[in-house]
Amino acid sequence: MLKGKTVLLGVTGGIAAYKAAALCSMLVKQHASVEVVMTKNATEFVTPLTFEQLSGNRVSVDTFDRNFVHQVEHISLAKRADIVIIAPATANVIAKLAHGIADDMLTTTVLACTCPKLVAPAMNTNMYQSRITQDNISALLRYGFEVIEPASGRLACGDVGTGKLPEPEELMWHILKRIGREHDLEGKTVLVTAGPTREKIDPVRYITNRSSGKMGCAIAEAAMLRGAKVILVAGPMEVAPPPFVEVVSVESAEDMFAAVSERAGEADMIFKAAAVADYTPSEYSDDKVKKKDGEMSIALKRTKDILKHLGQTRREGQVICGFSMETRDLIENSAKKLASKNADMICANNLKTEGAGFGTDTNVITVITKGGNTELPLQSKRDAANAIVDIAKGMLK
Repeated sequence: MLKGKTVLLGVTGGIAAYKAAALCSMLVKQHASVEVVMTKNATEFVTPLTFEQLSGNRVSVDTFDRNFVHQVEHISLAKRADIVIIAPATANVIAKLAHGIADDMLTTTVLACTCPKLVAPAMNTNMYQSRITQDNISALLRYGFEVIEPASGRLACGDVGTGKLPEPEELMWHILKRIGREHDLEGKTVLVTAGPTREKIDPVRYITNRSSGKMGCAIAEAAMLRGAKVILVAGPMEVAPPPFVEVVSVESAEDMFAAVSERAGEADMIFKAAAVADYTPSEYSDDKVKKKDGEMSIALKRTKDILKHLGQTRREGQVICGFSMETRDLIENSAKKLASKNADMICANNLKTEGAGFGTDTNVITVITKGGNTELPLQSKRDAANAIVDIAKGMLK
């Protein structure tokens, strides 16, 4: 996602500098060009050679390095950067930036940058919570910096509290959110459902299905990275939801119906990727149902049809996308669903197609609309999600 992007990674003098090396490696794997600028104190914790080997680029430390005689290096770096992240950011560097002090390579470069600037504080809890540091952080926020909340836990000094640098994976998500995709859904609200539902029989047993939630989460992630406000109504999934989305956890089909109905009005696009139970036990037993000799049957009743309800109550300009999992007559059955549910598009796949179905990281989808069908190739669910969002975005009025 970061191919063609330049990330300026600022590293300051804290023990958490070792995590910056891991972040650098992750950025390179995303095909970003990583330019590392270190303070002199940072080089006491991790050597510049480490970052040079990881990034493939020369590390900048000294503002007056004679190797850069033919250009003003801090201005050149500032112009090339698509985003700046300072991780870890010490109280000292935060204070300098908050007051416009540019006395080393890092601070002069960052103050010359016009791109998005992320700061990830890492320090002792008392230092972080002090009024001075908090005032400096507030100043950075006023000046347009984004400050990443530090994690809590055991610190290098032995104290326990807030001040840990978040893990590299979390820092990476902040970068991807800002520059990973074009923000063509800025100002839009997207509602996504994901995962299975569980229909209780008794306190021990329930009826469910094999949905993992991967496809729904991929759509939520795609919309989030493209700048939308995302609401994810999720059943008991096997995967973690993407960051920066509002997660509404539900269990039963009735729970999901209520959660979706309550929030549907504010959504510009709705993707109903959850595998909602069509039937639920007619009666729930407060006590465990004991086994008996012979056969046993469970009476079932229909659950509420969420997609049909959305089609009946939709507001003007809203785009509604349903999903159809079939084992035969894929196009015919899905086209009927498109019409009967008053949806704009149906994403159909066949459980018997290799690479499609529940629990996989790939999918093979045919997108059915009133204007025709679009067959998507075998691809990752992330790529499929972006293709689906593209089609839905084209329907927005």
